Order: sequence, then C-alpha cells, then structure tokens
Amino acid sequence: MASIDIQNIRKAYGHVQVLHGVDLEIKDGEFVVLVGPSGCGKSTLLRMIAGLEEVTSGEIRIAGARVNERHPKDRDIAMVFQSYALYPHMNVAGNMSYSLKLRKTAKEKIASAVASAAAKLGLDPLLERRPKALSGGQRQRVAMGRAIVRQPKAFLFDEPLSNLDARLREQMRAEIKKLHGDLKATSIYVTHDQIEAMTLADRIVAMHGGVVQQVGSPLELYDHPANLFVAGFIGSPGMNFLEASYVEGGVKLQDGTIVPLAKPLPLADGAKVTLGIRPEHVLMTNDGAGLATDVELVEPTGFGIILHLALHGLPFKIFTLDREALKAGPKVNVAFPAQYLHVFDGEGKRLE
Repeated sequence: MASIDIQNIRKAYGHVQVLHGVDLEIKDGEFVVLVGPSGCGKSTLLRMIAGLEEVTSGEIRIAGARVNERHPKDRDIAMVFQSYALYPHMNVAGNMSYSLKLRKTAKEKIASAVASAAAKLGLDPLLERRPKALSGGQRQRVAMGRAIVRQPKAFLFDEPLSNLDARLREQMRAEIKKLHGDLKATSIYVTHDQIEAMTLADRIVAMHGGVVQQVGSPLELYDHPANLFVAGFIGSPGMNFLEASYVEGGVKLQDGTIVPLAKPLPLADGAKVTLGIRPEHVLMTNDGAGLATDVELVEPTGFGIILHLALHGLPFKIFTLDREALKAGPKVNVAFPAQYLHVFDGEGKRLE
C-alpha cells in the first residue's frame, strides 16, 4: 500500500473553476472520506487521483512518485464505482479475475487471489453465477472483489452504496469497514452521505465549492466544526442556528434574551455572531424557564423523537430519547447548556 499526496490541485473546465487549490496528505493504510454536497468537487478530485480527469495545475503523488502524466492503468490503483460495471456474460469468478488475466498472471495465482477475495466477501457460493442472478449488494461485493484481487496501492470508492436501499447500505458499510480492517489498505471514499462518512472514516475531508473546509476525525468535525458549513452538514438532524450579537458574558438573541457562554470570546461588544447548538443538546424545561417555542411537528423515529419547533420565526429542532415528548403541547420551553454552544463570527468561522 502507499501514501497519497495532493499538492495545490486545481481543476478548471474552460473558465469554470471546479477545484481551488486542494492540499491533502493521505497516510499509508488510512481510510479517508471526501464528503460534501453535489457539485462540491469531491468526485472530480477522486477521478483526478485515478487519472480519469486531467490536472489543471498542482501535483499528485502516489507512494512518493508523481503520477500526473501517468495513464490510469499505470497508477496501480483500483476503483469501485457507483455503477457495478460487471461484465454480464461472465460469472462472478470471471469478473473478479479478468484484470489478472489481462496481465497474463499465472492461473494458480489467479485462482488463489479470487479464492482469497471471495472468502473475505462471502462470495464463495456465488462464483459460478452471472451478474443478473445477483442482488444489488452481491454485485457490489463482486465489484469490490474485482478491486481486491489486483492488490493495488490504493482503493478509490466513488459513492459505491448510493444505488442500494437503506438496509443494504447499512450492511455494506459494515462490510467495507471490516474489509479495511483486514486489508489495512489506503482508501479514499467519496460520498454525500454524512452518516457513511462518520461511520467509515479515519479522517473526513469536508468539501464545499471546490474548497476543503475541514480535515479531521469524525468526532473532531462533529464536536469542533471549523465553520457554519461543516456544522450544518455534519450531524443528523443538522445543527440549529440563531442570529445573535455578542455581549459581555454571552450572546444576545433577537428578542433580547441573553444566552450565557462557557467563556468569553475575543469579540467586540455588539459584534454579529451566529449561535449554534445540536438538536440532541437542547433541553426542554418544565419549570417555565427558558425560551418559549411553538411546536410545529412531532416526528417519532423509533430510537428517538424529533420535535420541529419555531423559534424567532426560524426552524429549530430537538432530538430526545424521552417519549414524554410525544405529548408535547403547542408550546415548549427550551434551554441551551453553555458547554454545548458553538459561536461563529460574521464570516462563518467557529470561535473557540
């Protein structure tokens, strides 16, 4: 396996800039997830690493070697796509072994590689079947097996689970996580699903508008988001935001309510800020204290309950495990524990 270094990578289609100077160092054996909304440039970056898109400027190195000018077949990487791209006339064993046959690998080595990958992925009983006789999850495992038998320097995953239903996605996430634990393979995984990113990644790269917004472990991005975009994108339900101004000892909301902070911030009195708090950290008070909010919708999810509220005319959510919330009236009072508050400055950057 190998490290992957991405240095000041830019991509433009004519006058349209898609990537604006991406720097990223991926360690040998690391599982990195590129996450962001559609159009943020994550798949373009992955395809540039694979050699399927030309680099406008910057440098990509795999195992220390510059690969900008190398053809995809010469980069020693394997890619798993959103579409399974299996040969319909070949059985599972044939699909998995095809790239090795093209390399004129010895039959004994091919048989050993296919058997090893099939055992890891639970494909042993399916080796003689053709793709039309497989479920979506089985086809995706075959696509992964086809990549594994090549023993590449790195694996690239381009939204591989987006065609599967929710239960299969959950199952395949667990299989990919286990597989990475077994292979210790350098992997880059692209998704717009922040749950996939949180559960799979050693590190997450949050992207927006062709720019890397934050790089860190899943809990670093969750607990200490660098800016409003990361705070709103990571987490489900998403973080609540309220416009406010900074005052000594706290922030003042639009109705004049002062919300205390855990510590003072380096801001001038009256500076405009955005206050953030995650739905699971909002408290419902029973003593009449706190802020009064209107209940618009109560949404049971089985595991917990999401209350959709209106605060200062803006949508606001609570997530709670207390089933008494199902009986919430037309109004509830909420409080914001200081240790769970996030404050963002006028440019959207989080203040420590």
